[in-house]
Amino acid sequence: MAKPIVKAVLLSPQRTLGEKPLLVVGPSLGTSTVLWTEAAALLGNEFDVIGWDLPGHGVSPAASETFSVAELADAVIDLVDSIAPGAVFHYAGDSLGGATGLQLGIKHGERLKSLSVQCSGAKLGTPEGWLERAETVRAQGTAVMIQGSAQRWFAPGFMDRQPVVSSRLLHALRDADRFSYAFCCEALAGFDVRAELGSITVPTQALAGVEDTVAPPSFAEEIAAGITTRFNTGGGTAIAIALDGVGHLAPAEAPAVVADLMRTFMTEAGK
Repeated sequence: MAKPIVKAVLLSPQRTLGEKPLLVVGPSLGTSTVLWTEAAALLGNEFDVIGWDLPGHGVSPAASETFSVAELADAVIDLVDSIAPGAVFHYAGDSLGGATGLQLGIKHGERLKSLSVQCSGAKLGTPEGWLERAETVRAQGTAVMIQGSAQRWFAPGFMDRQPVVSSRLLHALRDADRFSYAFCCEALAGFDVRAELGSITVPTQALAGVEDTVAPPSFAEEIAAGITTRFNTGGGTAIAIALDGVGHLAPAEAPAVVADLMRTFMTEAGK
């Protein structure tokens, strides 16, 4: 396996990096840094916000071979080191981006100031389901996923209320490289860190949408419980928060709420 390569997009105002705390944000499968545009704009005066794209999505090059979620986490560290060598940073990610965050907490905890895992879980879906999806998309392209993703991604009524945001996200899915998307599905098929959550010591916030059928609030509670179980004596801290009226893409569906929760959490964790 070769480590995948991920590229960055600056989501906060152009200025000298390093003057503000660094926040790195990760996308869900099929989206791009567009997922974070609005939430990042709300945090951009206080944090340097860098978004990264999954292989074959947005600005990142297509993957040519299989990779794991742990290797995506390694790729994020390489990306940060190419921008700010050795920097300790806040991390937030949605869905596959959140799964990558859990791997960062497990494997690269010393690099994190805080971890915000959104609309994600320590295990997502079933290996069979992911492998079947990988096969379908390899054969038919990502357009085959648009209708199902529109139903899974957004809480009822969101697409009518926010046609521009939802269509931008669905365009990112349509434009994603089908083979890279399939590799991401295969990475999720092999992802299960439920037994390793206790090794995460960085302050963690798990956000979930009440309307999310992919990663419901019980998944956020499982993450928080898995992290805090080992540390009843005052080690790792984690909190789960359920967001009303939100589906699977919290940063795009409720950017103001998400930005507020993240700001409070990161400020506290950064002390």
